[in-house]
Order: sequence, then structure tokens, then C-alpha cells
Amino acid sequence: MARTRALNASPEQELLDAALRGELSEAQARQLAQADSAAIVLILLALTRRIGQLQRRSADPAAPTPATPSGMVAVYAKPTVKRRAKRPGARNGHPGARRAPPARIDQRIEHRALTCPDCGGPLQCTQRCRTRIIEDIPEEIQPVVTEHTIHRDYCPGCKKDVEPVVPDAMPGATLGHRIVVLTAWLHYGLGVTLAQAIDILGYHLQTTLTPGGLVDAWRRLAEILKDWYEQIAEEARKSAVLHADETGWRVNGQTRWLWCFATQHVCYYRIDRCRGSPALQKFFIEAFAGTLVTDFWAAYLSIDADDRQYCLVHLLREMEKVDLYNRSAEWCAFAKKLRRLIHDGFRLRKRPDFSPQRYAGRIALIDRRLSELATWRADDGRLLYRDDGRLLYHDADALRLAKRLRKHWNHLFTFLDKPDVPFDNNLAERMIRPAVIIRKNSLSNRSEQGAATQTILMSVYRTLKLRGHDPIRTIVAALRTYLQTGKLPPLPPPVVANG
Repeated sequence: MARTRALNASPEQELLDAALRGELSEAQARQLAQADSAAIVLILLALTRRIGQLQRRSADPAAPTPATPSGMVAVYAKPTVKRRAKRPGARNGHPGARRAPPARIDQRIEHRALTCPDCGGPLQCTQRCRTRIIEDIPEEIQPVVTEHTIHRDYCPGCKKDVEPVVPDAMPGATLGHRIVVLTAWLHYGLGVTLAQAIDILGYHLQTTLTPGGLVDAWRRLAEILKDWYEQIAEEARKSAVLHADETGWRVNGQTRWLWCFATQHVCYYRIDRCRGSPALQKFFIEAFAGTLVTDFWAAYLSIDADDRQYCLVHLLREMEKVDLYNRSAEWCAFAKKLRRLIHDGFRLRKRPDFSPQRYAGRIALIDRRLSELATWRADDGRLLYRDDGRLLYHDADALRLAKRLRKHWNHLFTFLDKPDVPFDNNLAERMIRPAVIIRKNSLSNRSEQGAATQTILMSVYRTLKLRGHDPIRTIVAALRTYLQTGKLPPLPPPVVANG
């Protein structure tokens, strides 16, 4: 071990890195052959892994690489996930959580055994008893069919026939609001397919539906809720902290992109043909005055944002992928320093008494460590050099991530300066996951009109859930108001928890 450390600290490290990159000259090879045997062993092991990777890649060009997204890797090609180190569930001593008892009792039934279940003998009655509450759904749930008699009377002043508005369904529709809103919630809120939604209502709720009629009802519902959709977008643009993410989508067999912009109380979806800056410019119609939390996708640089926070968890995941195929001494040293720096920032932020003012000294120290890790000058925009003219990193992966640190170093530890900003983009990933489930179940959309309905209803249902509202009751009440007044009520504000 002592000799290995001495070798890592010596200039022979450059020879090791050159060998791992395949750039070793004959003179350097002869010089390295005279070095410690431990260095030769490391090189042979690394070259064996590289040759094996190249052979597998040449045999199957479509084989996944460390840069391949997880969603594009077949399930059978993924490595076995390691078992959790800690036991799942809450810690010992944590208060339990269970469903609250029902607020009312609809019926009471008494049970008494007539004979002993073991010997069959008679029983002697006592006053002892216990109660057990069972909550279930009735076996037969019949829909309520109502015939509305609408009187049409004549107005002498306006000289026309008038009739009252029926607020229980959309004009000309035979399905009531609750059926339309419930099925839309099943499909756009929970990811249930169209055929499954029809089966649920047909088998259990005794309601016969057709696919075409249900899709048309959803389209009309989205047209009414479009004002809420635009209000959600406006609130997202005016938020103090906004998370953004994107994923692939399909519309009529063509590639599209589903964009997600989310806060703690707002979730806005948008389907666009482009994954670049033009799609973002359609949403950010002016400069964003808050803090934008994203991954390192270059298109987000086109947004004129007041401040940014790049997802450090994405950076750690990328480093884990690089570890699978790159074990050079230079990369390991670089990754170790960067990981330690990031986790030091995490631990500082999670302190119970954390505040930027209280820990200003430690925050400044983290900034200095980041500056030392990524202090260089670039003469051609590609290669990075130290102040003494030496190349900063020979390893390609270390050089690539060092360039990223240099480019974004002002926005890696924003969460230490602003306590309301997280260090990851987990919120956007959680908000986009239901859309991914819908994409897998329903295979995206077959028309542009279907895509528009998708984004409106997904945004409305997800936002209402984030705000603590019952989406079915809220939308049904809004539809009744819309039919009676001709105007949709404002989007309900978030529910404030008591206490």
C-alpha cells in the first residue's frame, strides 16, 4: 500500500493515465515497464476491462453504455439492484399512522353464536361484547338517471323564447359532470387507460360508456378548464422557486417532448415539438425573477433567470456511471474530492440551526474548495490549463466534469445562500413520473387535439392535488358555476393546514 501511494503521488501517474487513454508512446512504455509492478497490474486490469467493453460494443452496437438513459435500457439488461442496507419503514419510536375511524355509522348488526364452534354444545349468555367497524362499498351501485323537463317560455321584452339552464351536465350531453370528471381523473390523474375506465364504470358502477363519447366529453371539459390551465402557467412563471424537467412523448407516432414546470402548489405540463430553447421561450415569455432548479440540459441556459440551482443528485449519478468504466487514478482522485465537497454542502444545509448568516464562514470555505477544484484558464475553449501552463486534467471524464464546474460554479451551491431552494430537482421528477406512467399505459396521444386535452387536464388535476383539494368535487362545482354564470371561477388557492 505504501508503494502504491508513492506511485500515485509520483510523476508516473501521468504515464498510467496515458496508458489508460491509449496514448502511450514506446518510450513511455519502456519507462513504465521499469516502474513498480503494482502499476503494471493496474494497467493490465484496466486494459482488460476496456477491451471487453469494446468487444461487447462491436458485437452489439445497440448495447447500453453508461451514457444511455435508464428508460432506454431493457429490464433484462439492467444490473441486479442491491438490497437496502437499512430496514424499510419508519424508525423505532416513530408514531404510527392509520386511517381515521368513519365519522358516521350507517347500520348496526349484532352477532351471537348459537352453539360452541368446537364441541357444538349450548352457550351461556354473558354481558361481554366488542365492536368491530367494517367499511365497504355496496354491491350494487346504480347510477341516478334524471329526466329534466325544461320549460321554454316567451319573453315579450326580448321577443324570444327563453329556457332555464340545466347545470348538471354540459349542453347537449347525456353524461353528468361527475361521470365525466371521475373518468377524466382516472385517465389523466391516475393513468388508467380508456378501456379500463370504461370497464370500471361498466362492471361496478353499472354505467355503459363508449370510447368516442367519453373522449369527446374530456375534450369539452378541457376547453372549459383552459382558463385554469393558463392561470397555472402564470403562477408558475411568477413563483419564487420553479422546478423544470422534460421527457419524451409521442403524438400520432411523431416524437414530441413533454415539459413539466412545478412548484409546491403548481404543476404545469406542455407538449412541444422541440426539446431546445424555442420550447422554453414559449413558456417564459419574459425574464424569470425567481430561482430555476433544473438538471444540466443546455437548453435551460436560454432562460433569463434571476438565479439557478443545478441538481447535484444528477451530478452524483453521472459520477457513479463513470465509475463503472473508468478507474484511472486521476479520475478517482477528482471524483473523491468532488463527492466530498458536495456531501459537505448537504450536511451543512441539513443542520437544524442552519442559516446563511450563521454559517457564512463555512459557505465561503465551500466556495473556495470548489474554486480550487475547478481553477484554470481555457485557451481554446476545449482544453483547460493550470496557471503554470500544464494541462489540468488528462483524464477525459475529469476534464469534462471540470469544464462543467467552471461553467456552472456560481449555481451549484445556491441552496446554501437561499434556504427555500433545494439542492436537487426531485420535485420535477416526481411530478413528471405520473405522465411517464400514462405514456406507458396509453402510448401517448394520437392527435394534436388529444395532446392539448392531455396537458390541460393533467395540469389541472395535479395542481388541485398539490393544493389539497378534492379534484372531483372541485371541478364539478366549477362546472356548475360556469354553466350558470358563463364564467369559470378562479383556481382554488392552496388549503392551509390547521395548527
